[in-house]
Amino acid sequence: MSAQAEHPTLLIPGPIEFDDAVLSAMSHFGESHVGAPFVTVFGDTLTQLRSLFQSTDPTAQPFVISGSGTLGWDQVAANLTQPGDQILVLHTGYFADSFADCLSAYGAVPTQLKAPIGSRPSLSEIEAALTEKPYKIITITHVDTSTGVLSDVKAIADLVHRVSPQTLIVVDAVCSAGCEPIAFDAWGLDVVLTASQKAIGCPAGLSILMTSGRAIAAFENRTSPPAAYFASWANWLPIMRAYEAKKPMYFATPSPQLVRALHVSLTQILSKPLEERFAVHAAASKKIKQAVAALGLKQLAAREEDQANGMTAIWLPEGIAPPDVLPKILARGVVFAGGLHRECATRYIRIGHMGVSVTDPKRGDADKAVKALGEALGEVGYKAPA
Repeated sequence: MSAQAEHPTLLIPGPIEFDDAVLSAMSHFGESHVGAPFVTVFGDTLTQLRSLFQSTDPTAQPFVISGSGTLGWDQVAANLTQPGDQILVLHTGYFADSFADCLSAYGAVPTQLKAPIGSRPSLSEIEAALTEKPYKIITITHVDTSTGVLSDVKAIADLVHRVSPQTLIVVDAVCSAGCEPIAFDAWGLDVVLTASQKAIGCPAGLSILMTSGRAIAAFENRTSPPAAYFASWANWLPIMRAYEAKKPMYFATPSPQLVRALHVSLTQILSKPLEERFAVHAAASKKIKQAVAALGLKQLAAREEDQANGMTAIWLPEGIAPPDVLPKILARGVVFAGGLHRECATRYIRIGHMGVSVTDPKRGDADKAVKALGEALGEVGYKAPA
């Protein structure tokens, strides 16, 4: 039985439902951010992130900085690009547009390789783009939260290493870290950026990165200083190295409560093999997607290989819009999200199924989601195929 106040079940693609122990950590008493107890927890948390991202490379470095996932884009743009640098942005939805905007703000020159809504650029298209001109960075949105499209990061990384080995590989894993496999070392990634509030299972407020030794070298070999202050690794890299070595150092005040909550969440995640966690998410995703199909509905990501395991984006029946069904779903004690993609936001809804909503079988959140969706559609006059 949860100690949390009664509330609708939050099944959006982040923030998600949180475990009681994680929320309890948020109520930890005030403490010094350079005191030994907190420094120890912060250091352990950074080491845990190495395990989450499956990295043992001593030249790699995790970062945890107060901010949202968006701060990860700023860190990449500020520290790894200089004005005029060519960046290839693989587009699978809304968040590629936003990442490209961020890169442009720092003077980089993004080229977006787009796919139809619900799909992803093919490997042959990516290879052709990479051979047209040299790119400093390629960005991959692992799961685009606007469409539920899953990118094959390993296959893309293998391609980049073969065709354009000098190109840094940056993965936006805000909606994938903790529910999709990410093998940082084995896949040869350079930056994985994410946030605390999705499948990692901690309240919003932390920007989380894993960076390779190659990425750090690229930063250190810049010919101009980063065009940022708060996001600059010149300020943060010594802090992260010190904290992981259990030594206090100060640049900007972290959130002890959020870091403690992240530590609890990562401890829970790493208490079992990661493969088990990913399998549980895949099973829950399959259950929801099969139920959606049984209702006669289609996903934005039409092909199974393009479908994420932590969320599902669903086309609504003709003549039905998100405002028609979302309030009725809420009336049944469940919260879904409306559409987000600029070209079709009024035509679909999104379900999140990650973290404790799928790892705690006693919750029954997947069943709640399916039941609420079917009943709400029926209330607005939709009849599922027999």
